[in-house]
Amino acid sequence: MPSSSDTADREFVVTRAYDAPRALVYQMWTDPKHIVQWWGPAGFSNTVEVMDVRPGGIWRHVMHGPDGRNFPNESVYVEVVKDERLVYDHASEPHFRATATFADEAGKTRVTLRMVFRSADSRDRVVKAVNAIEGANQTLARLADHLATVST
Repeated sequence: MPSSSDTADREFVVTRAYDAPRALVYQMWTDPKHIVQWWGPAGFSNTVEVMDVRPGGIWRHVMHGPDGRNFPNESVYVEVVKDERLVYDHASEPHFRATATFADEAGKTRVTLRMVFRSADSRDRVVKAVNAIEGANQTLARLADHLATVST
């Protein structure tokens, strides 16, 4: 993966700390019964068709927008390091590589989601067309809400 200075014009990064153990936060990202509860911006729901969390495995799901539109997504896992990192290539449009890291931080878990697009133009289109940075922040906020409902 190129260094962030090489990709700064075609990426964005969002981060959030959770008051939950790292293993639990990681599980929320890798268990279909949990990810359907929080993935996507406010108002979205999900149907997971397949979630094979291993290098080369497929994650295929449909995000259902609050306006009734469906957004099919397919990703291929590139790297899976339990409780530490998930790297996947978003195979459907728009194409990007996502890296989610899970780090212990003062008794909490910090999740950092980095999305690197093929070009600056592609990144800018997604940011403007679907307000992607705000959507990513809403997604991470929904994870916090879901974690609050899960017993540790």
